[in-house]
Amino acid sequence: MDWLEAEREYEDEVIGETTLGRLFEASVERNANRPAQRYKGGVYDRALTDSVLPSAAPGDFRPISYLEMRDIVRTLSTGFHELGIEHGDRVGIFANTRMEWAQCDFALLAAGAVVTTVYTSSSPSQVEYLLDDPDASAVVVENDDLLERVLEVEDELDLEFIVSMDELEGYDDRDDIYTLDEVYDRGEDVFDLEAYEARLDAVERDDLASLIYTSGTTGRPKGVQLTHWNFRSNVNGIRRRFAPRADKPEGTPALDEETQTVSYLPLAHVFERTAGHFVMFASGACVAYAETPDTLKEDFAAVQPTAATSVPRVYEKIYDTIREQASESDAKRRIFEWATDVGVEYQRTDSPGPALKAKQALADKLVFSTVREALGGEIELLISGGGSLSPELCRLYHAMGLPIHEGYGLTETAPVVTVNPPEDVKIGTIGPPLVGVDVEIDETVGDRDTFGDDPGEVGELLVRGPNVTDGYWNRPGATQGAFTETVPGSETTEEPNDESDGKWFRTGDIVHHRPDGYLEFRDRVKQIIVLSTGKNVAPGPLEDAFAASEVIEQAMVTGDGEKFVGALLVPNTDHIREWAEEEGIDLPDDPQAMVDDERVREYVQQEVDRVNEDFEKHERIKRFELVPREFTEENEMLTPTMKKKRRVILDEFEDRVDRMYADA
Repeated sequence: MDWLEAEREYEDEVIGETTLGRLFEASVERNANRPAQRYKGGVYDRALTDSVLPSAAPGDFRPISYLEMRDIVRTLSTGFHELGIEHGDRVGIFANTRMEWAQCDFALLAAGAVVTTVYTSSSPSQVEYLLDDPDASAVVVENDDLLERVLEVEDELDLEFIVSMDELEGYDDRDDIYTLDEVYDRGEDVFDLEAYEARLDAVERDDLASLIYTSGTTGRPKGVQLTHWNFRSNVNGIRRRFAPRADKPEGTPALDEETQTVSYLPLAHVFERTAGHFVMFASGACVAYAETPDTLKEDFAAVQPTAATSVPRVYEKIYDTIREQASESDAKRRIFEWATDVGVEYQRTDSPGPALKAKQALADKLVFSTVREALGGEIELLISGGGSLSPELCRLYHAMGLPIHEGYGLTETAPVVTVNPPEDVKIGTIGPPLVGVDVEIDETVGDRDTFGDDPGEVGELLVRGPNVTDGYWNRPGATQGAFTETVPGSETTEEPNDESDGKWFRTGDIVHHRPDGYLEFRDRVKQIIVLSTGKNVAPGPLEDAFAASEVIEQAMVTGDGEKFVGALLVPNTDHIREWAEEEGIDLPDDPQAMVDDERVREYVQQEVDRVNEDFEKHERIKRFELVPREFTEENEMLTPTMKKKRRVILDEFEDRVDRMYADA
């Protein structure tokens, strides 16, 4: 692959070996008057507006330049230092993704602090753990609601002070609670450029930058230790892949100073922190902050982004919305279905003939151009991570002219290991590794019967490189178990790259390493279902097969220790009721009664039969149960990054699972 060699040799002013604070300062020098951030009015009672920045009109996005952002970062950094933050202190950020999150992050990193992240969905007991485990000295919260969750457990913590991004009322009796503008004022009063530069210089690239806690799907969250160099080296690798390199064909999308993006995933998660934050600011891009994930349609239309990062569940929901709006009548539904069929055929065909090209042009005019306009009309590339993306759904997006570049990573790898390059996307893969990231396959884990006999290697993915963590905070046992000195079953003698200590991180994920260098995700090792017959089944591909379904909203496959594969299915309630109305079926209003209706079950069975056709006999869903509630973060059945909490779901619907296997 010629492009891979060009990627290895590529160097520019964005790529470097500095700390994250210096990364930001250097970008400001290159992009001083370009817009850095855009914030939406009418969403928050921001402490920094009107005292530091003008308020944006409700619903409008107001920009600030890189110079303006630098002034805020430098001043806040000085203010935090004045409040007592020293090199190495741990400081939590407990807020939704917004302009101030990014500013506080760079400010604290410049002060030498270690940023530890807390999800806004965290309960008081979780907040206590996520601040107590790293022995946080302070925490920056979003508003009085999150402040109250901290105060509920403050007796168990050793916090020196708390800062709120929004205005507060009723805390005048507390001299250890500040608003962000008060931190800014402290910094402004004493700011000295020479002293600030000295603090920046005191931070070294191997210093700890952040503790990011794992989602806890398989146990107590672990604090992943990530240094400035872990993040910085990952920025370098992503830059090499998405830079506007001269060797790329004309029109190839890139991440650069012209990029406009919308940020809405949790910055508390490593995916958005690197791909939607560090990479974007290093590249000189402009980052706008969505109001919520539920307002993406309006926010995309207002911002007109050229790029965005997201997780599969959000892409599924966006596609559901697109399909629903395109199916307001029978005629529109037929046109949409015809257009998507044409688009998929066009994507699958290496050399489309004149007839197919003409159909694609008509489909684009009638349907796809409207879809793109609804998302702002300027999207050039979408990046997917944080979970497995259905190949069918990915192909549908490409068919609509909204190319998704799927990648793979973990918190422990800061996070990107692989991602599809813009000039050579291969749908159904997670791309080849970034430059500087070594991968090997432990073929003693997994088996060919379960994961197929395609050419290449199949097994657990092992990773090493400068982006890989050196371990977990205060968890020496977990750290030791996460690494191996050798690749089991391999005779490889490859020397580690210069940035690696030679140890391999065990990802816990089964992948297929193809002969062309691209990887395909198979499933988590711990999620493999072992039937009582001895057959192994990977649940991921089965669940992904429902991603583009208009009948099923979510699916979770079951069967570990049982004779056959089952599934808990969340139906698309709106579609089910529309179908029933068209068929003259009067369904009960009660959600539980509706999913128990035998006519609904018969209709859903047709969709299950369709999905089963693409799987081996032992992999097929033999029985299913419909459940009346969607898996969400609010009901604790999804993590903040929208991964299924399988144990929680099984416990919640234990009676349904028992019924499924009652007479097995």
